[in-house]
Amino acid sequence: MLDFIITVGGILYGVTLIAATFIHNAFTNAIRIDALFIPNPSAATRPLNLVIGLLLVGYLAYPYF
Repeated sequence: MLDFIITVGGILYGVTLIAATFIHNAFTNAIRIDALFIPNPSAATRPLNLVIGLLLVGYLAYPYF
């Protein structure tokens, strides 16, 4: 059961990362992956969140399909 909860949490985080690509507010800025790893994140680095979010959702949802 715990593995399912962690998987759902990861999928929700991936969906939030995908949303961070398109929605610009304080919450999505706080969870952006590019803001964590790139020294000067900008609008040009936002698509990195889309790629990582899609990979995360795909990897975590794959066993359930």
